[in-house]
Amino acid sequence: MSTEKLDALRKKYGGAAGETVHTPEFRAVAEGQFSAGASRAKPYSGVPTFMGLPYQPEVTPDTLSALDIAVVGVPMDLGVTNRSGARFGPRAVRSIERIGPYNHVLHRQPAALCRAADIGDVPFRSRFSLEQSHEDIQAFYHVLTKAGVIPLSVGGDHSISYSILKALGAERPVGMVHFDAHCDTGGNYEGAKFHHGGPFRHAVLEGVLDPTRCVQIGIRGASEYLWEFSKDSGMTVIHGEQVPHLGAAAIIETVRRVVGDGPVYITFDVDCLDPAFAPGTGTPEIGGLTTREALEILRGLDGLNVVGGDVVEVAPQYDSTTNTAHAAAQILFEIFCLSAGRIAANRESKT
Repeated sequence: MSTEKLDALRKKYGGAAGETVHTPEFRAVAEGQFSAGASRAKPYSGVPTFMGLPYQPEVTPDTLSALDIAVVGVPMDLGVTNRSGARFGPRAVRSIERIGPYNHVLHRQPAALCRAADIGDVPFRSRFSLEQSHEDIQAFYHVLTKAGVIPLSVGGDHSISYSILKALGAERPVGMVHFDAHCDTGGNYEGAKFHHGGPFRHAVLEGVLDPTRCVQIGIRGASEYLWEFSKDSGMTVIHGEQVPHLGAAAIIETVRRVVGDGPVYITFDVDCLDPAFAPGTGTPEIGGLTTREALEILRGLDGLNVVGGDVVEVAPQYDSTTNTAHAAAQILFEIFCLSAGRIAANRESKT
């Protein structure tokens, strides 16, 4: 390095404080993170909310009218077929602090592009009744949908997506991008409709989900014989073994072609990821996606008409490293970025 270059760096950075950022794009992010006195919020103190978003537990038409996006916890895992524990997923995801506020790939600070808050958890009447729990989910999300708020949810087991879709698809069926090891299009088992292996069959049959606009990514494992409904109904299935051979670019092209410009829901079961990256889940399957593959595919969906999303099946007690919750929080952040980007684009198109 030349003496002139070193002198210039010393002049620019030698006495600069941590909050002094020169690049305009990065400075805008820093200005939202540093308070007067050059301090940032301590990530280990206070009441945890997702990404440190404002906490707004009062859910009324007036409070919702001030929001574009609401983060919702759905701590219910009564629909699991194997290991329980996903009821602790929302709390675990909210406790992850190394998420956001800026997405360096999409060049986006989602919380600055929209009005967003963490509105707490779905209020359940019973910790024992699966049927009542789904009634509660549907009622809660109908309120959000009526208010025009985009819900980003943390489960809970994957059965919750059915009741969320009942609300989001009430006016017109939506498309879906579904990351999972399992298609979750099975039938009723042992007298139960609301289990985590069948939400999307019921959503299609009840007219809230358009199977011809659905792509399922990462499917694998011993339950393949249960998923004939996916193919029969017209869903596009990309198996886990195909992902490295196809590559992210081809998968992104397929998703964009299939779902088109219509409303689309993004649902991410953490068992889509290989257990090496996400062991804390109820039904782990070897041979899954890497976190890098998942992030690349998600970021390639920017511009889709995202009307909601969820991350489900985080069972933190099976992962002493917290890696599963960390991966889930990052995935939810990516869906947040997609949703906020769409809101900003819609706002710009109207001006």
